[in-house]
Amino acid sequence: MPNLHQLVDELRRSVSAQDRIRQRYLAEVRRVTGRNVIAYYSGWIQKGGVAGVEINDDDKNGFMSVIHGMDRTLGLDLILHTTGGGTAATESLVDYLRAMFGSDIRVVVPQFALSGGTMIACAAKSIVMGKHSSLGPIDPQFYGIPAHGVVEEFRTAREEIERNPAAVAVWQPILSKYNPTWIGECEKAMAWAEEMTREWLRNGMFAGECDAEERTEKVIGELTDHGRTKSHDRHLSGNRCRDIGLRVESLEDDDFLQEAVLSFHHSAMLTFSTTTAFKIIENHDGIAFVRASAGAPAGRPMAGRQPPAFPPLPAP
Repeated sequence: MPNLHQLVDELRRSVSAQDRIRQRYLAEVRRVTGRNVIAYYSGWIQKGGVAGVEINDDDKNGFMSVIHGMDRTLGLDLILHTTGGGTAATESLVDYLRAMFGSDIRVVVPQFALSGGTMIACAAKSIVMGKHSSLGPIDPQFYGIPAHGVVEEFRTAREEIERNPAAVAVWQPILSKYNPTWIGECEKAMAWAEEMTREWLRNGMFAGECDAEERTEKVIGELTDHGRTKSHDRHLSGNRCRDIGLRVESLEDDDFLQEAVLSFHHSAMLTFSTTTAFKIIENHDGIAFVRASAGAPAGRPMAGRQPPAFPPLPAP
């Protein structure tokens, strides 16, 4: 009869059906590319109201867990699905990934990498996108309100009041909702996001190119101009991202990679739909950092290396 310690160890090694499917296809991505693979997945589509689905500082703990023991000379393919999150957390996460893998980072976007996710993608040497993939504007938000929209509204109010002082009666109730320092905070957040993304493009994706400065400014202009993007939720396709100057590889160019990536993506969506998990950070060896909301356990109870659960897949 097993003792308590042995039962806990057995529980740790147990693998749910959702985990087995994800693990299988993430390992297949590694087999196709020969590179380190980490999936960074948010369940905001299925669990948008849960705190923690956004990019936050706790995610660093997950990346530390899954990177430990990797042969970092093999580079990193980061499969990314996120709606974004904190600017400071995004900056810290990119700094950490670059400290681990240098500039040898490729981002794969099976569906969405928006806002802070787009910023992470811009920090890579290239971005892999399918016909169904989207990036988005990188304008920061405060409590769900785009900083660009706040600044734009304030500037419009100021211009109209300068032309017609009587317009203050119309604008006063609108502007009164802003805290005294909010406009300045929005402007600083916008400048911060632009500066860090600009630097990542210069010393990453466009490093060593003779037109690096020109390409960088074009990308920054397109991704941060609220007048062009119209909405924080704007979805930018792979073709559109190529047009603005980003280095985008087509997922459809490699049938084996496409099959493995999309199979993993769908299995992650299944995990979010059928368990309480809302955040998954997982590597090709089956080491995972899973966050779940209160309720029944979601997937493995804690991070750990899992035993093989199925035979190896045939080589392409």
